[in-house]
Amino acid sequence: MNGALFAKIKAVYEKRNELGLDKEQMRATEKYYEDFVRNGANLNKEDQVKLKKLNEQLSTLSLQFGENLLAETNKNFKLVIDNKKDLAGLPDDVIARAADDAKKANEEGKWVFTLAKPSLLPFLQFAENRALREKLYRGYFMRGDNNNANDNKEVIKKMIKLRQQRANLLGFDTHAAYIIDVNMAKTPEAVYNFLDKLMTPAMQGAKKDLQAMQAIANESGAKFKIEPWDWWFYAEKLRMKKYNFDESKIKPYFTLDNAKKGIFYLTNQLFGIQFNRKKDWPTYHEEAEVYEVLEKDGSFLGVLYMDFHPRDGKRVGAWSTSFRDAAYDKDGKRIPAVGTIVMNFTRPADGKPAFLSFDEVTTFFHEFGHALHGLFTDGPYERTAGDVARDFVEFPSQVMENWAAEPSVMKKYAKHYQTGEVIPDELIKKMQKASTFNEGFISGEYLAAAYLDMFYHDLKDGNIEDIRKFEQDEMKKIGLIPEILPRYRSTYFAHIFDGGY
Repeated sequence: MNGALFAKIKAVYEKRNELGLDKEQMRATEKYYEDFVRNGANLNKEDQVKLKKLNEQLSTLSLQFGENLLAETNKNFKLVIDNKKDLAGLPDDVIARAADDAKKANEEGKWVFTLAKPSLLPFLQFAENRALREKLYRGYFMRGDNNNANDNKEVIKKMIKLRQQRANLLGFDTHAAYIIDVNMAKTPEAVYNFLDKLMTPAMQGAKKDLQAMQAIANESGAKFKIEPWDWWFYAEKLRMKKYNFDESKIKPYFTLDNAKKGIFYLTNQLFGIQFNRKKDWPTYHEEAEVYEVLEKDGSFLGVLYMDFHPRDGKRVGAWSTSFRDAAYDKDGKRIPAVGTIVMNFTRPADGKPAFLSFDEVTTFFHEFGHALHGLFTDGPYERTAGDVARDFVEFPSQVMENWAAEPSVMKKYAKHYQTGEVIPDELIKKMQKASTFNEGFISGEYLAAAYLDMFYHDLKDGNIEDIRKFEQDEMKKIGLIPEILPRYRSTYFAHIFDGGY
């Protein structure tokens, strides 16, 4: 801790209202002061040493959590199928991709399915073999909870305890209070009130859909109660019944290249910017693409990397991050932003392009919204460049993702990969009618994860004896039906245990 520097910042902070600061100077002053205080600047030397040790331990545990999860996702599980009958129900492109994955895994002549979403979700959605759906689903939701070398339960226990100790040291009752204090919600109570308003209607919708799905299962002769690994399969059948909407019919219109063209078209129309791929510029991996971003007048705005497909050593999911934030140097020259968006989209297979589900298209638009937020930042101080409260940061990305389904935009990029035919109005109308389908499930699993985060970090003693039991008990309290699990179970909840949280 640089005490001399903090003393100067504190002196400015305490007189900030007398110094004639503009809004940006005021925010920078307040954020720098806040950063120092939240990192122990006002603590005595002994407590600063304690805080430093706590932060070091938490950093090590966070890395361990991430390494364990990566191993559990990419190395410790794969579903190998050697009987073609077990592929019943799967679309041809999914089967072709599984055959390609089998070749890479030295399982030539077989089909391999992994825990990466482009492999996992189509199998859960279309595979008729219920036992194999369960096997693959269990492989996914038991990640980090297999009592092996990569188990994350003890890591979580330690992190919760240490975070609580750190919060107390800094004057907060809980880690939740410490984190939320600098966000828009301000208090844990406000967060709970928000979640409670949403959970009841979400479960009402989910129960209604579950009842309809169970009826479909019963009509087909099923002698079982729907379980979590059945939800995607019967949800697809219910969607067909309610909306006559088959997602496989729209997939030929949504290729990765078309989605890129759509995003570039949209951002040019909205903001006048251009993206030029630079194949001679260096990248951090051979699969990553790098783009020069230009303003409407041709001036340089920034650099954007895009990394689309799963590979060994790459974590799952989709995210945006910054290599360098936009700012200004001491001479007043703008320092452009350098950012990246990372996805795990379906790879090309069987000589065909990379097809995206519409959910993946929406994810692409969403992450691009984060990238635009960073690229457009224009302020004098790096500390406040693109800096917004954590519970606001998803706003630009959610605005951007809504454009993906706008018919006028969709017709610019949703074109058949073979004929170039623009997606028909009839299909767009079916997509729109089905757009809120399964919202009870989707909202429920997200809300459950948010509650789980709060329940862990609102513990005043930070003591948890059994991670699995804690999770199950807390989910019962909020009324989560057993057919739905949290979007992120504890042992693979990377957002809160492997993200500098």
